Amino acid sequence: MYNNKILSNGINIVMENIPYVNSISLGIWIKNGSINEDKHNSGISHFIEHLLFKGTKNRTAKEIAESIDNIGGQLNAFTTKEYTCLYVKVLNTYERLAIDLLSDMLKNSLFNEEDILKEKKVIYEEIKMYQDSPEDIAYDLLAKTMFEGTSLELPILGTIDSLESIDREDIIDYFKKNYTPENIVISIVGNINENETLKLLEDYFGDFNIQDNKNDRIILDQNYVYTKKINGFIKDTEQLNLLIGMEGLSRKNNYVYPLLVFDNIFGGSMSSRLFQRIREDKGLAYSVYSHPSFYEKTGTFTIYVGLNPEKIYEAVELVKEDIEIAKKELITKEELFKSKEQLKGNYLLGLENTSSRMAEIGRSKLLMDKTYHPNEIVKKINEVDMEDIEIVVEKIFNFDKLNTIYVGNLSKKEQVEKKLKEILYS
Repeated sequence: MYNNKILSNGINIVMENIPYVNSISLGIWIKNGSINEDKHNSGISHFIEHLLFKGTKNRTAKEIAESIDNIGGQLNAFTTKEYTCLYVKVLNTYERLAIDLLSDMLKNSLFNEEDILKEKKVIYEEIKMYQDSPEDIAYDLLAKTMFEGTSLELPILGTIDSLESIDREDIIDYFKKNYTPENIVISIVGNINENETLKLLEDYFGDFNIQDNKNDRIILDQNYVYTKKINGFIKDTEQLNLLIGMEGLSRKNNYVYPLLVFDNIFGGSMSSRLFQRIREDKGLAYSVYSHPSFYEKTGTFTIYVGLNPEKIYEAVELVKEDIEIAKKELITKEELFKSKEQLKGNYLLGLENTSSRMAEIGRSKLLMDKTYHPNEIVKKINEVDMEDIEIVVEKIFNFDKLNTIYVGNLSKKEQVEKKLKEILYS
C-alpha cells in the first residue's frame, strides 16, 4: 500500500515498501518543463537538468557519477513538456547514499559559468542529433503546428539560438522560481522501513526551502485552438515520416481510459487495425502506430507511419478509411474485451519492478495529486463500455481538427500538400 506524507517544508512524499526485493528506486519529480518556458528561454528546463549533474558544493561531476557507478546502481534524469525527473536505483543497503546524493544535487548545485558554457556545447550536439532523426523532427513540427502560439509548441531541448542567450543569472532565477517545495514530489519504492526512510528524507530534504518565490512564477494562460493544417519538411532520407495529429483529451478527462482502450484496438498494438492493415496486409510500412498524449489542459491523438515516399497517398487513404470505419461501426464487443485484458496485463506486468512502480506513483502524485492503487486502475479499465468508446471516437476523429505532418524526401511540396488535402478534407 502506498504511504503519502508531507515534509516540514511542503515536499510531498509517496512511498511503498516491497520487502521481498533487494533494491530501492528513488525519484525527484519537479512540476516544471518546457510548458513553463517562452521563446526567449526555450530549453532552460532541460538545460538545468543537465547542470544538476555538473557538480555541487560537496561533489564534483565525476564524484556524482562515480558514487552510483561504483555500487552498480543507476542514476539518470529526463525532462518532458510538463515535468522533470531525477532518479536513482540502488541496492537497498545504499538507501542513505541515494538520498544524500539527490538532495545534494537539488540543493547544492553550483551552476558554474565554466560548466554552463561547456554544457551548452553538449546540448548543441544533442539538438543536432535530434535534427538527424526525421521522426523527432516530425514530432517537433507536429507540436509547433498544433500548439502554435502556446508554450506546448516549444521543443524540450530548446534551440541553439535560445540556449545561446541564456546566462547564469537566467538559470538561477528560473531555478528559484520553479524548483520549490510545492512543485516537488519524492517517490521511493523498494525494500525500505517507511518510518526510517521518512526521517532520512526529512533530514536531507527538509531544509530545501528556497525563499518564497512562488508568486513570481510565470504560469502562461494557454488557449488551445485546433484547426486543420498540413505542414512538411523536405529532408534527404530513405523513408518518409508521416504524422496525423488530432485534438485529444486532458489527463483529468473522464474518458482517458476509454481512449486508451480504443487506441489499443485502433493502432496501439501489433494486433491493432492500423498495424494489421497497413503493415501486415498491405506491406506499406515497417513502423505504424497510434498513441494519445495527455497534458493538464489538453491532449493529442497521433498516428505515425514510416514508409516509402511513393506510398504516402495510399497510406493516407487507408488511415482515413480506418478512421471512417471506426466512426461508423465503432468496435466489436470481442475487440473491447481483448483490449481491456491486454491493457490490464501490460499495466500490471509493468509494475513488477521498483523503477516502474516509483515512476507510476511519483508521476501520478505530481500531475494528479493522487496515487492510485493498481486495483483502482484495473477497475477503471473494466468499467469502459461501448457507449464510452462511441463518445471518444466522436471526440477524437474530427477532420476539422486534423493536422498532417510529413518529413522526408518528397519533391513538389505544393502538389503533395494539395493531394493530401483532397484525400483528408474532401
